[in-house]
Amino acid sequence: MATTAKQEILTPRHRLGTGAFDNESLDLITHLLDDWFRVPGTSIRFGLDGIVGFIPGVGDAIAGIASCVIVIAAWARGVSYVTLVRMLTNLGIEVLLGSVPIIGNLFDICCKANRRNYALLTSSLEDPQGVNRRSWLFFVILCSLLAVLLISPLLFLGWLSVHVLEAAART
Repeated sequence: MATTAKQEILTPRHRLGTGAFDNESLDLITHLLDDWFRVPGTSIRFGLDGIVGFIPGVGDAIAGIASCVIVIAAWARGVSYVTLVRMLTNLGIEVLLGSVPIIGNLFDICCKANRRNYALLTSSLEDPQGVNRRSWLFFVILCSLLAVLLISPLLFLGWLSVHVLEAAART
C-alpha cells in the first residue's frame, strides 16, 4: 500500500501589509503628518509635522521619529534597499532643513516628505522595476554629490597650502 506524504505548509511569521502597515493606515498617518489642516480660503495644507516643528529643540526630532513609521513599513513590506535609502534621504533632508527656525517650518509645509515616501512605497510595490531604476539613479547622484562634498575641502586645502608655501618661499 502506497502512502502519499502531505507537504507541510508553514504559515508566515507575520503578514505584511496588514494592521498598522496597510495602505489605509499609512495613508492616514501621511495625511495627519503632512496635510491634515487647510488654511481657510487657500489651497495650502499642512499637518502635525509643520505644527510640531515650532517646538524649539525637539519638535523636528519628534516629527522625524513619527515619519519613520512609513520607512519602517516600507522595510517590513519588502521595498528594495535602494528605495529605502531614497526614503531616508527625503526624511533626513526634511529633518535637517526643518530644524532651521521659521524657514524650516515653511519648508515642512511646502515639501511633504511623508507624502513623497508614501508614494515611493506604493509605487515600489506596484511597479518595482521602474521605481528601482529611478531610485538607483537617485542613489548614484546622491553618492556623487557626497563625494564632491568630501573631496572639495581637501582640494581647497591643497590649493591653499600650495599658495601659502609659495608665499612663504618668496619672503
